[in-house]
Amino acid sequence: MASNLQTIVLGGGCFWCTEAVFVNVSGIEDVESGYSNGHLQNPSYDDVCSGNTGHNEVVQLRFDPARISLQQIFEIFFLIHDPTTLNRQGNDTGSQYRSGIYCSTPEQEQQARAFIQEVNAQGVYPSPIVTEVQPIRNYWPAEEYHQDYFAKHPQQAYCMAVAAPKVAKFRKTFASLVKS
Repeated sequence: MASNLQTIVLGGGCFWCTEAVFVNVSGIEDVESGYSNGHLQNPSYDDVCSGNTGHNEVVQLRFDPARISLQQIFEIFFLIHDPTTLNRQGNDTGSQYRSGIYCSTPEQEQQARAFIQEVNAQGVYPSPIVTEVQPIRNYWPAEEYHQDYFAKHPQQAYCMAVAAPKVAKFRKTFASLVKS
């Protein structure tokens, strides 16, 4: 069964928030916070925060396409972040917070581009989507203390103010996809 899993990497601002949502999604088998699509090998959080590595704060999702479609993953992703702001999510600014979809196959890249084109054509957002779509490059897991951050620190101020509302929005909008 594990051989049927696919991998996709998403950058939607702070990885704590994105991870907090996707760990609750049925069909997502594993979520790992990390750094992707930069030039430095094995960057640290401080390296990435400097804005000089080209890396994006991301989550790597391993998912079962028989249980959740890529379309559903994209719908959730676009619900929980603003895909129209360049290098910014809320108060988090810098290229490490850019909106990005990093694909492991050409088919994923094609689906991502088609999804964005459809959303833009429907006028869902008042501004055009700036989400970059690229193959996964130079992915590295984030330090252990970043993994499962929201689950370990739900009372932390940032988690309460930013991550918790995103989790609640997901649970309300996609109730049928919440893990039981």
